[in-house]
Amino acid sequence: MYLELIALVLTVLYVYDYLRNRHHNRMYAEAGITGPRRYPLVGNAPMLLNESPKTVFDLQWRLIKEFGKNIQIQILGDRGFMTADPKMIEAIMSSQQTIQKNNLYGLLVNWLGDGLLLSTGKKWFRRRKVITPAFHFKILEDFVEVFDQQSATMAEKLYDRADGKTVINMFPVACLCAMDIIAETAMGVKINAQLQPDFPYVKSVKTASEMFADRLMNPLQRLDPTMRLFYPKLFAKLNRNVKAMQDFTNSVITERRDLLQKALADGSYDATAASLMEDVGQKRRMALLDVLLQSTIDGAPLTNEDIAEEVDTFMFEGHDTTTSSIAFTCYLLSRHPEVQARVFQEIRDVIGDDKSTPVDMKILGELKYLECVIKESLRLFPSVPIIGRHITEDTVLDGKLIPANSDVIILIYHAHRDPDFFPEPEKFIPERFSLERKGEINPFAYTPFSAGPRNCIGQKFAMLEMKSTVSKMLRHFELLPLGAEVKPVLNLILRSTTGINVGIKPRVY
Repeated sequence: MYLELIALVLTVLYVYDYLRNRHHNRMYAEAGITGPRRYPLVGNAPMLLNESPKTVFDLQWRLIKEFGKNIQIQILGDRGFMTADPKMIEAIMSSQQTIQKNNLYGLLVNWLGDGLLLSTGKKWFRRRKVITPAFHFKILEDFVEVFDQQSATMAEKLYDRADGKTVINMFPVACLCAMDIIAETAMGVKINAQLQPDFPYVKSVKTASEMFADRLMNPLQRLDPTMRLFYPKLFAKLNRNVKAMQDFTNSVITERRDLLQKALADGSYDATAASLMEDVGQKRRMALLDVLLQSTIDGAPLTNEDIAEEVDTFMFEGHDTTTSSIAFTCYLLSRHPEVQARVFQEIRDVIGDDKSTPVDMKILGELKYLECVIKESLRLFPSVPIIGRHITEDTVLDGKLIPANSDVIILIYHAHRDPDFFPEPEKFIPERFSLERKGEINPFAYTPFSAGPRNCIGQKFAMLEMKSTVSKMLRHFELLPLGAEVKPVLNLILRSTTGINVGIKPRVY
């Protein structure tokens, strides 16, 4: 009886699965997009049994080699395709119909709410419009001062390990610096992460970021109910840290809103000044939070909850991404002394030999070769190695009719290493991005900041921060090839299972 019942249930599930996927599979076949063998109910999930975040890049390379740059996939109930094809990437990133993120981003909802990273439709468009002024060049000019000050703190704290023998993992070093930078520029507060790494907010950001990355790779942690069931202690820990971060953000927002209301009430508020006034009468640098506090949508000011979504989003997006890029750039420079020497000479030519000379936006703009180096580093090691989108209706992309309810995974890491677009793709060649070769690179084969309407709103901010921080490192230290070689691992942000290691010794000049 029980065997017959089980057989009946399995038969019903098999028929349901076949009928549910029949239309999808037919449309992908007509579009010429194929993939590995699919099994009833579970799709391609069995191919992941022997894989891990350490091996998934190799798996994706194998799939590209066998099926081409567009690959149909189905993991349990999630159906769609992966792509490393610049033509398809262009079609996806340029379309207003494909701006919705796929369901994996839902892991971040508890922390980030429905902010710019996760929102879609009218809400996303309105928020994007409101936040754009925060990256006006006049505000970025003020931010460069923060970049310079915090990277100076980073360099100062590294001198006790600058013996030319100690292996330094640059990821945690750059992470604390980036956290100081984004807290001051997004919220207008100093959290002193580099001086006080045990500050509760700093610890909560680090802990939550690592836990969200683990959730991405563990199917039993992806949904709150299953994580609560199978990992109750981890789930409780995650929620504690998210609450701690949100409480801190909310306290800062409340304080700054009260400050703004006071300035409006006593007549000291100046709408044209790029600052709010402190109680002591000193100007405070404009932060993202100040822009949001002074913004309206349909004539109504943003609520504290609205603002918290965006501030939390920038705290998340603005520290790990630049951390990854700064760390990998230092790593590559340590392994390519001839490139490092050329960058250092450019820095001396532009800034001079006084290590304490502050940089500004104009100076950073003159570091052209350093910018090529950072761009080539982002090609080899993009901070965000994959991007997910969801297609809600039948849509023609690159001449192919893609069915509704398709999840798309854009393989940034693999597109950046495509020999059809980057000769000798595994080699570190910053000259690819020189002015003389401008126009040679397909803009959708190289998308470290995404592209199209949903591109990274903070990419100019990020490039200035990276140039400021890396140039500060090179002004103070020679980077040496110490420690294990990197082994990239798929995560929310590109990391390495072996660390991103260098050695350093003081510059003498």
